[in-house]
Amino acid sequence: MTMIVAHLMEALRSLPPDAVVLIECDGGLSRVDALDFVAAQGVGAPAEVILLPSLDE
Repeated sequence: MTMIVAHLMEALRSLPPDAVVLIECDGGLSRVDALDFVAAQGVGAPAEVILLPSLDE
């Protein structure tokens, strides 16, 4: 199943609000520093949210 924004928000609601969000990056974990939104790129293509890792780590 593909995770959509609604699924992600539902999952995050059950967690402590001060928890740090991490993402797999280059074989390790990195903090999520930002996100990028890409609108649908054509017929049938979904919009996308890209989680961007911190470059400070």
